[in-house]
Amino acid sequence: MTGTTGTLRVAATGASGALVLRPWRTSDAQTVIEAYGDPEISRWTTKPIAGRADALRWLDIQRRGTESGTRLSFAVCAAHERNPQHAERLERLQQAERAYSADPADARDSAARADQVQPQGGIVLGNISLRWSEASGPEAAEVGYWVMAHARGQGVAPRAVEALSTWALENFAGDGLRRIKLIHQVDNLASCRVAAKTGYHFERILPAEPPYPRDGHLHVREAG
Repeated sequence: MTGTTGTLRVAATGASGALVLRPWRTSDAQTVIEAYGDPEISRWTTKPIAGRADALRWLDIQRRGTESGTRLSFAVCAAHERNPQHAERLERLQQAERAYSADPADARDSAARADQVQPQGGIVLGNISLRWSEASGPEAAEVGYWVMAHARGQGVAPRAVEALSTWALENFAGDGLRRIKLIHQVDNLASCRVAAKTGYHFERILPAEPPYPRDGHLHVREAG
């Protein structure tokens, strides 16, 4: 798949504000640490993030995946709006990132940290990605996502999944993309609801295999 460094915008609906899906940045390291420190996110992941080095490694994986065309990963952000809670949260993240700016090894990232607030979106609400594998080829991709604790219950996951899925099936049709898979463990009921809301029909149960301890659900969304 051809990589992209652009952004996707999701219009506001009812009481839910607009969203911006933009590429992850080095300045998001503190956000990634916070996300993976949340038990509701870490319980569904296989690679823990214990500190800044792990977070930077995770961010580099997202960047390299985009460059190689095997992964598209986006930070799901609130569009800019006058929200005091978001402004306070952004300030805390900026302070945490500035604490590292004195480290010469991180000097190259100082400009990125300074631009934590950009036209490409405000506070980070979650993560969403599409991944391709050699086994599936260009015909199939897999969507994955998580939502930060402060953003749950606001419809962030289904709106982001719907937007990215619709865009990808249209944008990569010429490359052969025909179906997107959504896989989750059987006890992840929230992801089952997201699949139902976004047109991913249940296809079959996947038997448990390492590193996943439980059976999984395979949901699929087809082109057209």
